[in-house]
Amino acid sequence: MNFYSSLYPQLEALGLHLWSQQLQQSLPGKLGVDGRREMADWLATLQALPELHPSIVELNDRVEIGCAADLCPGGREELIAALKVFHPWRKGPYRLFGVDIDTEWRSDWKWERLAPHIQPLSGRKVLDVGCGNGYHGWRMRGAGADLVIGIDPTPISVLQFQVMQRYLNDPQHHVLPLGIEEIPPDLGCFDSVFSMGVLYHRRSPLDHLLELKGCLRPGGELILETLIVEGDQQTIFMPEGRYAKMRNVWFLPSIGAMCLWLQRCGFKNIACVDTNRTSREEQRSTEWMTFESLADFLHPHDPDKTIEGHPAPLRAIFTATKS
Repeated sequence: MNFYSSLYPQLEALGLHLWSQQLQQSLPGKLGVDGRREMADWLATLQALPELHPSIVELNDRVEIGCAADLCPGGREELIAALKVFHPWRKGPYRLFGVDIDTEWRSDWKWERLAPHIQPLSGRKVLDVGCGNGYHGWRMRGAGADLVIGIDPTPISVLQFQVMQRYLNDPQHHVLPLGIEEIPPDLGCFDSVFSMGVLYHRRSPLDHLLELKGCLRPGGELILETLIVEGDQQTIFMPEGRYAKMRNVWFLPSIGAMCLWLQRCGFKNIACVDTNRTSREEQRSTEWMTFESLADFLHPHDPDKTIEGHPAPLRAIFTATKS
């Protein structure tokens, strides 16, 4: 399956010839059946999804594609069985032909928190780093973004995105199986760059900020969401081992420290526009994500602490512009 044939001409039109050539060489092998033992099943299920034509598409207030009446008799059970092949569904929620995919995260809540504070997306070219299955990218398209390119190295997330693309066939939204380190430095072409839930997984957070800055055009906006801790400008928390059962959590800054990092990396107009303590209603296990979730990561007798005794997840959203 060639998922990216419509992407390469768009990159060429933006003057990104070298990146287009690089992707044409690297992307075909990223989702090959030799990469993961499940890949053959995922690709076969994707190809076998029923041919349906959505009577409605809503991407602004929610992500809803089609309605139950678009399905043939017995089609609902067939569709649910196919969608569950792509378990676990972490980002959403989605409503697909009347089937509610109740994902682990209420990603729509995060979107509602940040949307009033960012520059209007209408007509903008957007990069979404660590985009998961592209949920927020669909909301960006609903808000009028001209082009959305998401990157995420997790194959199952890319295939979940392709499930939605099966029925939306949107040439202006792409999810690439890449990490930020695979993006050429100093592209300088995106009007908005999102990095949400990524920074604390990076061993060098300042390098990550510089990578994001390199993707922006001058005056472009960074929207960054990350775990934080309470404290002054010099407060940075690094767990000795796991944090909320995660091995790959490195640095949690205070709001002041995060603003200082952004300033030192050359950003201006820096603002913390939202803080939110993650609740068990926003992140939880469901029939679409049956593994452990937030309730299992918190201390059983003190919800203000993780199971290891660290401060419970507190998240903040920052905006900044490239000088």
